Amino acid sequence: MAGLREQRKSATRQAILTAAIRLFGEKGYDRTSIDDLAVNAGIGKSTVYSYFSTKNEIFLAFCDEEVERSFRTLKESRDPQAPLLTQLVELFMMQFRFMTKNREFGRHLLREIAFPQVSSLKSLEHDQRYMNMLEELLEQAREKGQVKPDALLATASANFFMIFLGCLSGWYSGYWSNESAVQESMTRLFQQVIEGIGR
Repeated sequence: MAGLREQRKSATRQAILTAAIRLFGEKGYDRTSIDDLAVNAGIGKSTVYSYFSTKNEIFLAFCDEEVERSFRTLKESRDPQAPLLTQLVELFMMQFRFMTKNREFGRHLLREIAFPQVSSLKSLEHDQRYMNMLEELLEQAREKGQVKPDALLATASANFFMIFLGCLSGWYSGYWSNESAVQESMTRLFQQVIEGIGR
């Protein structure tokens, strides 16, 4: 019985997230209300609030799941002997495709990352989880001798992440018109950081 209850709760939560991403993409984040989400998910407004406190919390929950999915996919598909640069480019291009698949959704996500709500603890937790995963990847590279023993992994992670945001912003601004140009620039900039922390 408890197993069935958990399955229903999981299905309801997923319905809310699915409705949110669809509506954020179609109507825009600001023009989507909790009422809209409830109707689209086929549940009551109070049910939405029993899972999430705010619309932004729904948005960040979806982003958290995507970050975890990206790292899981990378771990499953990557060559563990591949150079750090290759793994970083694969990871960030996966994120780039996710964030540009739907322009309105991606724009809001970029805005949330660059200018998080001051009171949003959830947003800070999201960013920290992302940085932790990056540091884990860099730690593995250090164990393989690709990174200096005394390299500051948190600083390097922040550099890679800022480069990614810059490339993403450049794409949204029309600086790059195609994915291969973004990847080429990102690769070149990542290489410069790696040269600074590499052996």
